[in-house]
Amino acid sequence: MSKNLANYRRVYSKGALLEIELPPDPMDLFHDWFMEMESSENSVEINAMTISTIGEDGFPKSRVVLLKEFNEEGFYFYTNYNSEKGIALQKNPKICLSFFWQEMERQVIIKGIAERSSEEKAKEYFHSRPRGSQIGAWASSQSDEISSREVLDKKVLELSLKFRDEIIPKPEFWGGYLVRPVSFEFWQGRPNRLHDRILYERKNSNNWTFKRLAP
Repeated sequence: MSKNLANYRRVYSKGALLEIELPPDPMDLFHDWFMEMESSENSVEINAMTISTIGEDGFPKSRVVLLKEFNEEGFYFYTNYNSEKGIALQKNPKICLSFFWQEMERQVIIKGIAERSSEEKAKEYFHSRPRGSQIGAWASSQSDEISSREVLDKKVLELSLKFRDEIIPKPEFWGGYLVRPVSFEFWQGRPNRLHDRILYERKNSNNWTFKRLAP
């Protein structure tokens, strides 16, 4: 079976990324791009990001998760600490976050170091989730093999009855990660595949440098 995709082409012409417009702090540019996407009529889950980790087998693995907060410290997401990505980050906290905003013909690639968020912050976010999602966090031994969907559904029912009249506590094995960035690459699509690529790298705790990369 084969499929030739050579004729899949698109002209990128919605913007430019010029040095004269760049702020000193890449988080400011990320914020501006995110807000532009948020105000776009066709935006869907703009906080969806691909995160890549290095597994115990030495292979990189990427999956899409949802960004839940960003601030001057970095980027927050939440997961099961015993999941495949949780175990990977315990052994190697280096991580890559990638955003692709097709409507604006933009990508942002962020390399950083992941650390667990505070327990207080994780609890605060956990209790802001819908009740069904809270039960789901308890029910799923994320990344473990299960024999059938029915096993999971039965677990959800059991937990729904168990916590029926209670505030659901946050599981100890579930929480957040803060990714502290060390580099940002901003990519703006341009015609003829001559895209704009600007790489910010952290110079020290308060300063960044940037340079242009060839497309």
